[in-house]
Amino acid sequence: MPRPHRFRDVIRIGPVQVGTHNDHRGREKHTAACTAPRCGFSADYPDRSAAELAARTHRCT
Repeated sequence: MPRPHRFRDVIRIGPVQVGTHNDHRGREKHTAACTAPRCGFSADYPDRSAAELAARTHRCT
């Protein structure tokens, strides 16, 4: 069973949280995930600025 991600440097931009973690190969990844009910948006990005841009431009449907 895979180990859960340990997020650090977590910030909140509107309903979206952006956090940094290391993947199973030791590479640094940045995740943007919406916390609104029934939204389901989440994505991994190679750099922090891309994840923050996705958080700023995200609109729940």
